[in-house]
Amino acid sequence: MRRTPHRRAVATGALVAVTAMLAVGVQAGTGTAAAPRPGTAHATPDPGALPAKLSPSQRAELIRAAGATTAETARELKLGAQEKLVVKDVSRDVNGTTHTRYERTYQGLPVLGGDLVVHESKSGKLKGVTKAVRSQLKVATTTAKVKPATAEAKAVKSAQALGSKKTEAAKAPRKVVWVADGKPVLAYETVVGGLQEDGTPNQLHVITDATTGAKIFEYQGIENGVGNSEYSGKVTLGTSGSAPNFSMTDPTRGNHKTYDLKHGSSGTGSLFTDADDTWGDGTPQNAQTAGVDAAYGAQETWDYYKNVHGRSGIRGDGVGAYSRVHYGNSYVNAFWDDGCFCMTYGDGSGNAAPLTSIDVAGHEMSHGVTAATANLTYSGESGGLNEATSDIFGTAVEFYANNPADPGDYLIGEKIDINGDGTPLRYMDKPSKDGGSADYWSSNVGNKDVHYSSGVANHFFYLLSEGSGPKDIGGVHYDSPTFDNQPVPGIGRANAEKVWFKALSQYMSANTNYAGARDATLKAAADLFGQGSASYNTVANTWAAVNVGSRVPDGGVSVTNPGNQTSTVGQAASLQIKATSGTAGALSYAASGLPAGLSINASTGLISGTPTTAGTNAVTVTVTDAARKTGTAAFTWTVNPAGGGNVFENADDVQIPDAGAAVTSPITVSRSGNAPSTLKVGVDIVHTYRGDLVIDLIAPDGTAYRLKNSSAMDSAANVKTTYTVNASSKAASGTWKLRVQDVYAQDSGYINGWKLTF
Repeated sequence: MRRTPHRRAVATGALVAVTAMLAVGVQAGTGTAAAPRPGTAHATPDPGALPAKLSPSQRAELIRAAGATTAETARELKLGAQEKLVVKDVSRDVNGTTHTRYERTYQGLPVLGGDLVVHESKSGKLKGVTKAVRSQLKVATTTAKVKPATAEAKAVKSAQALGSKKTEAAKAPRKVVWVADGKPVLAYETVVGGLQEDGTPNQLHVITDATTGAKIFEYQGIENGVGNSEYSGKVTLGTSGSAPNFSMTDPTRGNHKTYDLKHGSSGTGSLFTDADDTWGDGTPQNAQTAGVDAAYGAQETWDYYKNVHGRSGIRGDGVGAYSRVHYGNSYVNAFWDDGCFCMTYGDGSGNAAPLTSIDVAGHEMSHGVTAATANLTYSGESGGLNEATSDIFGTAVEFYANNPADPGDYLIGEKIDINGDGTPLRYMDKPSKDGGSADYWSSNVGNKDVHYSSGVANHFFYLLSEGSGPKDIGGVHYDSPTFDNQPVPGIGRANAEKVWFKALSQYMSANTNYAGARDATLKAAADLFGQGSASYNTVANTWAAVNVGSRVPDGGVSVTNPGNQTSTVGQAASLQIKATSGTAGALSYAASGLPAGLSINASTGLISGTPTTAGTNAVTVTVTDAARKTGTAAFTWTVNPAGGGNVFENADDVQIPDAGAAVTSPITVSRSGNAPSTLKVGVDIVHTYRGDLVIDLIAPDGTAYRLKNSSAMDSAANVKTTYTVNASSKAASGTWKLRVQDVYAQDSGYINGWKLTF
């Protein structure tokens, strides 16, 4: 049995993460400060693109109106006959643009990972659609081969493997269509309750293939935060009642209530009450003190979202969440639970340091905002973005509160002081100083615990707010480097907050990764500042500074090369050309050499149509900005004859036994001549630990080409990639096989499909 060094990285409790973060020395950054270009650092966003302040009744009416036209919208979006839309949320910009977020069902089953956002102008004209996945929803059958009890047993076993205690299924598995991996699969979703390893309540969501029984995915529903035992001093609270019966109920903020669990771990406990409306004494020995900080943090978070982003409450519906303090004994954590729509605070080590500061409240309640909008899955890169969003808005709430006892900064949990030296939990200016977080994106960042993979977005937000290099802000010294050692100027924290909120609420979805977050923030920046504006370019360049995407050339046009394309005669094709410019204003698009039947939209850069003639075309796309500067991208576009002949595929599932014999999936090729020196082998394998797998391509004469070796250190899931093989010495015609063997115990999966491109 092999070591599994990263197996617990996705779902480990935050306590483990906290402990690890504190055992690290501070490393000095090497970046240098850069003076911002005129008008860049504090550019004013377009007022019309900012979120409108909707009352709960106005939002409810927008949701009702959208709900009444879901069938019409589904037809307009050309969804399948078995699909239906369900309205989740609606937001509106000041200029009247409406953004409606939908979830989907297929034959009445919930579709997980298939959410989309429809953007409409004030006049009702469709402006665009943001989809989590572009796959057509279709499964062969909605009749499961695996029994629900089998899926439940496997889910419980998964939770136990992560150290869960008192583990049991919180409710019976529900049948769903899982599409987050790109291909629709009939599956079960089981939610496992009990307690996590550190005492945090457990809501482990396990997705199981309803046909094969293989585990597809898992993520934690309880979203843990960071600890901070600092109090906020003397504050004014929103309470209700009159002497001698005051209660910690805030009537001006959705009747938010604060409860005392009295070291219990379930229910709501007792609502805080008081005779004279003077609460706590500033010490942890007085039970009311933690309640004061929790209630104060909740009201500052409510006010921040309402006054800065026009959002009335966590869900935007004017309803207050509730807070629970004194959870468990010596519980060193705090967490948001969307199921109860509440947040919960422990009392820290020895019950002497309640985790109830402003930024903790902002962090935890922002998990609720994320759940009500993009609902970023709490695993992998999307999980890192989820955690970073809470760090970002927790920091924003701390700055907004402007409390002298806890002034705003870019340090997360700086007052928890577990080691007695004031070491923060996380550093936004250089995340790696905590010993585990990532400063920059890399291909394995999604394998990190979400509290560590969040570092990429945290670093991006700091750089976008303040710029790179050494500087002192509010008495704290920062020194933020960049991946490419080039400076970035920042656009100001207030603008950075607006960009992130708009991206989260209108352009991100459950499966958004870091590349998708770049796209979402650029769309938000285009709305707020104009595409190609200095602020827009700074957003692009700041992502490049954390190794996501490329920089925009100063004053020029950059066109992203889409790579060589392949289509088939008679089958519709589309390709979105992406470009940026250092000059404000609209871009225009032109293309030469397109296959017959295809054309490019001069305003949007979308190439679309139906190819009519087979052959290979040399395509050049030219993009021109408002200053008449141009950029180009050149690539080939091959159109295959109708009926194939160049692409051969096997889409049948083949189970891969755990630590068993090799299995094969065949493809019969009918083609004259030899195979090419650049034979493309597209592999789609679903597996819970891809390092277990050895993959070979077997030629018709039995020659084996090794595509992938096993690796005990590679704990990521699934193999979805294309390999290139020099098979020019082999005849193309005959039966080719994909051979896969799982060489280690504990994990399993299946060949989802594969193809050969000659």
